[in-house]
Amino acid sequence: MTDSIRRQWLLAGAGLATVPLSGAFAQTPAYPNKTLKIIVGAAPGGLSDAYARLFAEQFTARFNLPAVVENRPGASGIIATEAMLKSPPDGYTLLSTTTGMLWQTRVLYRKLPFDLARDIAPITVFPSGPLVVAVPEKIGVRNFNELVEYARKTPCSMGSYAVASYPHVLAETINREFGGKIQSIQYKGEGPMWIEMGSGQLQIAVGSFQAFATVRDKGIRPIAVSGQIRSPKLPDVPTLIEQGLKAPIARLEGGLALSANSAVAPEILELLAKVAVDGNDTPRARALRENFAIPDATKGRADALRQWREDGPAWIKEVEALGVKLD
Repeated sequence: MTDSIRRQWLLAGAGLATVPLSGAFAQTPAYPNKTLKIIVGAAPGGLSDAYARLFAEQFTARFNLPAVVENRPGASGIIATEAMLKSPPDGYTLLSTTTGMLWQTRVLYRKLPFDLARDIAPITVFPSGPLVVAVPEKIGVRNFNELVEYARKTPCSMGSYAVASYPHVLAETINREFGGKIQSIQYKGEGPMWIEMGSGQLQIAVGSFQAFATVRDKGIRPIAVSGQIRSPKLPDVPTLIEQGLKAPIARLEGGLALSANSAVAPEILELLAKVAVDGNDTPRARALRENFAIPDATKGRADALRQWREDGPAWIKEVEALGVKLD
Protein backbone atom coordinates (compact mmCIF):
# COMPACT_ATOMS: atom_id res chain seq x y z
CA MET A 1 0.00 0.00 0.00
CA THR A 2 1.46 3.38 -1.01
CA ASP A 3 1.79 6.23 1.50
CA SER A 4 -0.73 8.24 -0.56
CA ILE A 5 -3.37 5.51 -0.45
CA ARG A 6 -2.71 4.79 3.22
CA ARG A 7 -3.16 8.48 4.07
CA GLN A 8 -6.44 8.68 2.12
CA TRP A 9 -7.76 5.64 4.01
CA LEU A 10 -6.79 7.15 7.35
CA LEU A 11 -8.41 10.48 6.54
CA ALA A 12 -11.54 8.82 5.21
CA GLY A 13 -11.82 6.76 8.36
CA ALA A 14 -11.74 9.96 10.41
CA GLY A 15 -14.35 11.63 8.20
CA LEU A 16 -11.71 13.91 6.65
CA ALA A 17 -11.51 12.56 3.11
CA THR A 18 -9.30 14.28 0.56
CA VAL A 19 -10.55 15.20 -2.90
CA PRO A 20 -9.61 12.97 -5.85
CA LEU A 21 -9.13 15.36 -8.74
CA SER A 22 -10.64 14.86 -12.18
CA GLY A 23 -10.02 16.04 -15.71
CA ALA A 24 -6.70 17.80 -16.23
CA PHE A 25 -5.78 17.08 -12.62
CA ALA A 26 -6.41 13.33 -12.83
CA GLN A 27 -2.71 12.42 -12.66
CA THR A 28 -2.00 14.55 -9.58
CA PRO A 29 -2.19 13.26 -6.00
CA ALA A 30 -5.37 13.75 -4.02
CA TYR A 31 -5.86 17.18 -2.50
CA PRO A 32 -4.51 18.34 -0.08
CA ASN A 33 -0.98 16.99 0.24
CA LYS A 34 1.24 20.01 0.97
CA THR A 35 1.43 23.39 2.70
CA LEU A 36 -1.42 25.87 2.22
CA LYS A 37 -0.65 29.59 1.90
CA ILE A 38 -3.23 32.29 2.66
CA ILE A 39 -2.33 35.76 1.40
CA VAL A 40 -4.02 38.55 3.36
CA GLY A 41 -4.66 41.91 1.71
CA ALA A 42 -4.27 43.78 5.01
CA ALA A 43 -1.83 44.25 7.86
CA PRO A 44 -1.87 41.91 10.87
CA GLY A 45 -4.49 42.62 13.53
CA GLY A 46 -7.60 43.22 11.46
CA LEU A 47 -10.55 40.96 10.82
CA SER A 48 -9.25 39.68 7.44
CA ASP A 49 -6.06 38.61 9.17
CA ALA A 50 -7.93 37.08 12.11
CA TYR A 51 -10.13 34.99 9.85
CA ALA A 52 -7.16 33.89 7.74
CA ARG A 53 -5.30 32.67 10.82
CA LEU A 54 -8.42 30.94 12.10
CA PHE A 55 -8.83 29.12 8.78
CA ALA A 56 -5.14 28.18 8.74
CA GLU A 57 -5.60 26.51 12.13
CA GLN A 58 -8.72 24.73 10.90
CA PHE A 59 -6.95 23.46 7.79
CA THR A 60 -4.04 22.11 9.82
CA ALA A 61 -6.34 20.46 12.35
CA ARG A 62 -8.33 18.85 9.55
CA PHE A 63 -5.54 17.53 7.35
CA ASN A 64 -2.43 17.53 9.58
CA LEU A 65 -0.71 19.75 7.03
CA PRO A 66 0.90 23.16 7.62
CA ALA A 67 -0.85 26.39 6.63
CA VAL A 68 0.89 29.75 6.60
CA VAL A 69 -0.47 33.30 6.50
CA GLU A 70 1.33 35.97 4.51
CA ASN A 71 0.28 39.61 4.92
CA ARG A 72 0.57 41.68 1.75
CA PRO A 73 -1.16 45.00 2.52
CA GLY A 74 -1.30 48.01 0.24
CA ALA A 75 -2.85 49.34 -2.97
CA SER A 76 -6.42 48.60 -1.85
CA GLY A 77 -5.76 44.86 -1.82
CA ILE A 78 -4.41 44.79 -5.39
CA ILE A 79 -0.94 43.61 -4.29
CA ALA A 80 -2.32 40.61 -2.41
CA THR A 81 -4.78 39.70 -5.16
CA GLU A 82 -2.12 39.81 -7.86
CA ALA A 83 0.22 37.66 -5.73
CA MET A 84 -2.48 35.02 -5.31
CA LEU A 85 -3.36 35.00 -9.01
CA LYS A 86 0.30 34.64 -10.04
CA SER A 87 0.57 31.45 -7.98
CA PRO A 88 -0.26 28.06 -9.53
CA PRO A 89 -4.06 27.56 -9.59
CA ASP A 90 -3.85 24.33 -7.61
CA GLY A 91 -5.76 25.30 -4.47
CA TYR A 92 -2.68 25.82 -2.30
CA THR A 93 -2.66 29.63 -2.46
CA LEU A 94 -5.76 31.47 -1.23
CA LEU A 95 -6.69 35.12 -0.73
CA SER A 96 -8.26 36.65 2.36
CA THR A 97 -9.63 40.15 1.82
CA THR A 98 -12.84 42.14 2.01
CA THR A 99 -15.72 41.56 -0.36
CA GLY A 100 -15.44 45.28 -1.08
CA MET A 101 -12.00 44.77 -2.59
CA LEU A 102 -13.33 42.02 -4.85
CA TRP A 103 -16.49 43.88 -5.84
CA GLN A 104 -16.09 47.65 -5.53
CA THR A 105 -12.54 47.76 -6.85
CA ARG A 106 -13.90 46.72 -10.25
CA VAL A 107 -15.33 50.21 -10.76
CA LEU A 108 -12.84 52.25 -8.73
CA TYR A 109 -9.95 51.55 -11.11
CA ARG A 110 -9.95 51.88 -14.88
CA LYS A 111 -7.05 49.47 -15.24
CA LEU A 112 -6.26 46.44 -13.11
CA PRO A 113 -3.70 43.68 -13.75
CA PHE A 114 -6.50 41.12 -13.54
CA ASP A 115 -10.23 40.72 -14.11
CA LEU A 116 -12.00 40.47 -10.74
CA ALA A 117 -15.23 39.26 -12.35
CA ARG A 118 -13.48 36.45 -14.22
CA ASP A 119 -10.35 35.48 -12.27
CA ILE A 120 -11.63 35.11 -8.68
CA ALA A 121 -13.69 32.23 -7.31
CA PRO A 122 -15.26 32.54 -3.85
CA ILE A 123 -14.72 29.79 -1.29
CA THR A 124 -16.65 31.26 1.63
CA VAL A 125 -17.52 34.64 3.10
CA PHE A 126 -16.90 35.17 6.78
CA PRO A 127 -19.40 37.71 8.16
CA SER A 128 -18.11 40.95 9.66
CA GLY A 129 -21.17 41.61 11.82
CA PRO A 130 -23.22 44.81 12.10
CA LEU A 131 -21.24 48.04 11.82
CA VAL A 132 -21.87 50.76 14.38
CA VAL A 133 -23.00 54.25 13.34
CA ALA A 134 -21.84 56.60 16.10
CA VAL A 135 -21.84 60.32 16.90
CA PRO A 136 -20.52 62.50 19.73
CA GLU A 137 -23.12 62.91 22.46
CA LYS A 138 -22.51 66.67 22.43
CA ILE A 139 -24.21 67.16 19.04
CA GLY A 140 -27.51 65.94 20.48
CA VAL A 141 -28.30 63.33 17.83
CA ARG A 142 -30.00 60.18 19.18
CA ASN A 143 -31.17 58.27 16.12
CA PHE A 144 -30.82 58.10 12.34
CA ASN A 145 -33.64 60.52 11.54
CA GLU A 146 -32.09 63.11 13.84
CA LEU A 147 -28.76 62.50 12.12
CA VAL A 148 -30.35 63.23 8.75
CA GLU A 149 -31.83 66.49 10.05
CA TYR A 150 -28.49 67.43 11.60
CA ALA A 151 -26.62 66.71 8.34
CA ARG A 152 -29.13 68.74 6.31
CA LYS A 153 -28.63 71.83 8.47
CA THR A 154 -24.99 71.50 9.49
CA PRO A 155 -21.93 70.80 7.33
CA CYS A 156 -20.25 67.85 9.03
CA SER A 157 -17.71 65.09 8.48
CA MET A 158 -17.93 61.31 8.49
CA GLY A 159 -14.89 59.13 8.95
CA SER A 160 -14.23 56.40 6.40
CA TYR A 161 -11.47 53.79 6.21
CA ALA A 162 -11.41 53.40 2.42
CA VAL A 163 -12.88 54.96 -0.69
CA ALA A 164 -16.21 53.23 -1.48
CA SER A 165 -16.31 51.60 1.95
CA TYR A 166 -19.59 51.31 3.86
CA PRO A 167 -19.30 54.72 5.62
CA HIS A 168 -18.36 56.46 2.38
CA VAL A 169 -21.41 55.05 0.58
CA LEU A 170 -23.66 55.83 3.57
CA ALA A 171 -22.48 59.45 3.65
CA GLU A 172 -23.12 59.90 -0.06
CA THR A 173 -26.53 58.22 0.29
CA ILE A 174 -27.57 60.74 2.97
CA ASN A 175 -26.28 63.59 0.82
CA ARG A 176 -28.02 62.37 -2.33
CA GLU A 177 -31.36 61.29 -0.89
CA PHE A 178 -31.84 63.75 1.97
CA GLY A 179 -29.80 66.80 1.04
CA GLY A 180 -27.12 66.16 3.63
CA LYS A 181 -23.91 68.17 3.88
CA ILE A 182 -21.53 65.37 4.88
CA GLN A 183 -17.90 65.34 3.82
CA SER A 184 -16.20 61.93 3.88
CA ILE A 185 -12.74 61.90 5.45
CA GLN A 186 -10.62 58.92 4.37
CA TYR A 187 -8.31 57.32 6.94
CA LYS A 188 -5.75 54.55 6.65
CA GLY A 189 -7.80 52.09 8.64
CA GLU A 190 -10.36 52.14 11.43
CA GLY A 191 -7.86 52.86 14.20
CA PRO A 192 -6.93 56.42 13.17
CA MET A 193 -10.57 57.18 12.33
CA TRP A 194 -11.85 56.25 15.79
CA ILE A 195 -8.98 58.08 17.50
CA GLU A 196 -10.08 61.30 15.80
CA MET A 197 -13.70 60.52 16.60
CA GLY A 198 -12.79 60.17 20.26
CA SER A 199 -10.92 63.47 20.21
CA GLY A 200 -13.88 65.35 18.72
CA GLN A 201 -12.52 65.83 15.21
CA LEU A 202 -15.40 63.99 13.52
CA GLN A 203 -19.18 64.22 13.81
CA ILE A 204 -19.96 60.73 12.46
CA ALA A 205 -18.10 57.43 12.26
CA VAL A 206 -19.08 53.95 11.14
CA GLY A 207 -17.12 50.81 11.90
CA SER A 208 -16.77 47.55 13.78
CA PHE A 209 -17.99 47.17 17.33
CA GLN A 210 -14.53 46.23 18.57
CA ALA A 211 -13.04 49.48 17.25
CA PHE A 212 -16.02 51.57 18.38
CA ALA A 213 -15.65 50.15 21.89
CA THR A 214 -12.23 51.81 22.22
CA VAL A 215 -13.87 55.26 22.30
CA ARG A 216 -17.27 54.41 23.71
CA ASP A 217 -16.41 55.95 27.08
CA LYS A 218 -15.34 59.24 25.48
CA GLY A 219 -18.82 60.62 24.94
CA ILE A 220 -19.53 58.66 21.75
CA ARG A 221 -23.10 57.45 21.24
CA PRO A 222 -24.18 54.55 18.99
CA ILE A 223 -27.34 55.52 17.09
CA ALA A 224 -27.73 52.69 14.56
CA VAL A 225 -26.16 49.54 13.20
CA SER A 226 -25.87 48.29 9.64
CA GLY A 227 -27.30 45.12 8.20
CA GLN A 228 -30.46 43.19 8.89
CA ILE A 229 -29.96 42.19 12.52
CA ARG A 230 -28.94 44.09 15.65
CA SER A 231 -25.50 43.78 17.18
CA PRO A 232 -25.41 41.28 20.07
CA LYS A 233 -23.26 43.81 21.93
CA LEU A 234 -25.77 46.64 21.34
CA PRO A 235 -29.19 44.97 21.53
CA ASP A 236 -30.99 48.26 22.22
CA VAL A 237 -29.60 50.01 19.14
CA PRO A 238 -31.92 49.54 16.12
CA THR A 239 -30.71 48.86 12.60
CA LEU A 240 -30.86 51.44 9.84
CA ILE A 241 -33.63 49.35 8.29
CA GLU A 242 -35.67 49.48 11.50
CA GLN A 243 -35.23 53.26 11.52
CA GLY A 244 -36.73 53.59 8.06
CA LEU A 245 -33.76 53.86 5.70
CA LYS A 246 -34.86 52.20 2.46
CA ALA A 247 -31.73 52.79 0.38
CA PRO A 248 -29.76 49.67 -0.62
CA ILE A 249 -26.92 50.52 1.77
CA ALA A 250 -29.26 49.82 4.69
CA ARG A 251 -29.49 46.11 3.91
CA LEU A 252 -26.16 45.54 2.19
CA GLU A 253 -23.51 43.78 4.20
CA GLY A 254 -19.93 43.17 3.31
CA GLY A 255 -17.77 40.42 4.67
CA LEU A 256 -14.33 38.87 4.65
CA ALA A 257 -13.97 36.68 1.61
CA LEU A 258 -11.75 33.64 1.33
CA SER A 259 -11.21 33.09 -2.38
CA ALA A 260 -8.99 31.41 -4.94
CA ASN A 261 -8.03 31.51 -8.58
CA SER A 262 -11.12 30.66 -10.64
CA ALA A 263 -9.08 27.95 -12.40
CA VAL A 264 -8.96 25.91 -9.19
CA ALA A 265 -11.04 22.73 -9.41
CA PRO A 266 -14.56 23.28 -7.98
CA GLU A 267 -14.31 20.20 -5.77
CA ILE A 268 -11.30 21.76 -4.01
CA LEU A 269 -13.23 24.98 -3.39
CA GLU A 270 -16.11 22.95 -1.94
CA LEU A 271 -13.77 21.02 0.35
CA LEU A 272 -12.14 24.21 1.65
CA ALA A 273 -15.55 25.77 2.26
CA LYS A 274 -16.55 22.71 4.27
CA VAL A 275 -13.45 23.13 6.45
CA ALA A 276 -14.63 26.65 7.33
CA VAL A 277 -18.23 25.63 7.99
CA ASP A 278 -17.22 22.62 10.10
CA GLY A 279 -15.05 24.94 12.19
CA ASN A 280 -17.85 27.36 13.05
CA ASP A 281 -18.43 25.98 16.53
CA THR A 282 -14.86 25.53 17.68
CA PRO A 283 -13.84 27.56 20.77
CA ARG A 284 -11.45 29.65 18.65
CA ALA A 285 -14.15 30.55 16.11
CA ARG A 286 -16.72 31.35 18.78
CA ALA A 287 -14.20 33.57 20.59
CA LEU A 288 -13.42 35.50 17.40
CA ARG A 289 -17.11 36.18 16.77
CA GLU A 290 -17.62 37.17 20.41
CA ASN A 291 -14.73 39.65 20.33
CA PHE A 292 -15.95 41.30 17.12
CA ALA A 293 -19.69 41.11 18.03
CA ILE A 294 -20.47 38.95 15.01
CA PRO A 295 -23.77 37.12 15.59
CA ASP A 296 -23.63 34.71 12.67
CA ALA A 297 -21.12 32.28 11.20
CA THR A 298 -20.02 31.47 7.67
CA LYS A 299 -22.55 29.49 5.65
CA GLY A 300 -20.23 28.03 3.05
CA ARG A 301 -19.74 28.21 -0.67
CA ALA A 302 -23.36 28.16 -1.81
CA ASP A 303 -24.03 31.32 0.21
CA ALA A 304 -20.80 32.90 -1.03
CA LEU A 305 -21.90 32.31 -4.61
CA ARG A 306 -25.29 33.82 -3.78
CA GLN A 307 -23.60 36.93 -2.40
CA TRP A 308 -21.45 37.19 -5.53
CA ARG A 309 -24.59 36.90 -7.66
CA GLU A 310 -26.94 39.17 -5.66
CA ASP A 311 -25.00 41.50 -3.35
CA GLY A 312 -21.96 42.10 -5.53
CA PRO A 313 -23.88 43.87 -8.34
CA ALA A 314 -25.81 45.95 -5.79
CA TRP A 315 -22.57 47.13 -4.18
CA ILE A 316 -21.06 47.87 -7.57
CA LYS A 317 -24.08 49.97 -8.53
CA GLU A 318 -23.84 51.98 -5.31
CA VAL A 319 -20.15 52.66 -5.84
CA GLU A 320 -20.63 53.59 -9.50
CA ALA A 321 -23.02 56.30 -8.28
CA LEU A 322 -20.13 57.87 -6.35
CA GLY A 323 -18.34 58.62 -9.62
CA VAL A 324 -14.94 58.04 -7.99
CA LYS A 325 -11.89 56.78 -9.87
CA LEU A 326 -8.58 56.03 -8.17
CA ASP A 327 -6.38 55.91 -11.28
